[in-house]
Amino acid sequence: MGEIKTKQTSANVLNFINEFADTEQKKADSLTLLKLMEKVSGCEPKMWGPSIIGFGRYHYKSDRSSQEGDWPLIGFSPRKNAISLYVYNGSDEHAYLLRDLGKYKMGKACIYIKRLADINQENLVTLMKETIKFLHGKYGNPN
Repeated sequence: MGEIKTKQTSANVLNFINEFADTEQKKADSLTLLKLMEKVSGCEPKMWGPSIIGFGRYHYKSDRSSQEGDWPLIGFSPRKNAISLYVYNGSDEHAYLLRDLGKYKMGKACIYIKRLADINQENLVTLMKETIKFLHGKYGNPN
C-alpha cells in the first residue's frame, strides 16, 4: 500500500482561501466555516495537502487493510463545484444527524454543499461535535 499523500502542511490557510475560493460567496462561506470549525474543535486551522483545511487530528488504522495515518478531526475545502465538508464519520448511529441538515449531497467521505446558507448551522455544529466525540472515542485524543 502506498504512502498517504494528504498530510498536514505549513501552508497559509487564509492565502489558500483567497487564492482557491472562486467566488465571493465561497470566500465568505469559507471564512465563516473557518471560525465555526475552530470554535467547535478548539483547534487552529491547518492545511492538509494542497486543498483541505483541517482542525485537530487523529491517527487511524484501517480495519480492512494495513493502511494507517493522520487525518483532521473535521475540515472543509472550497472546491470548484461545491464546498466539501469533512464532518461526518459515516456511522449508522449518527445518520439521524443528517436528517435536518438541509440541502446537501453525500460523497463517500464528505458532504457537499453549494452554499453555507443551504444548511442548518446548528445541526452542522451538532454533527461536528458528535463526529469529534466519536473519533476521540475510537482513536483517542492526540491533541
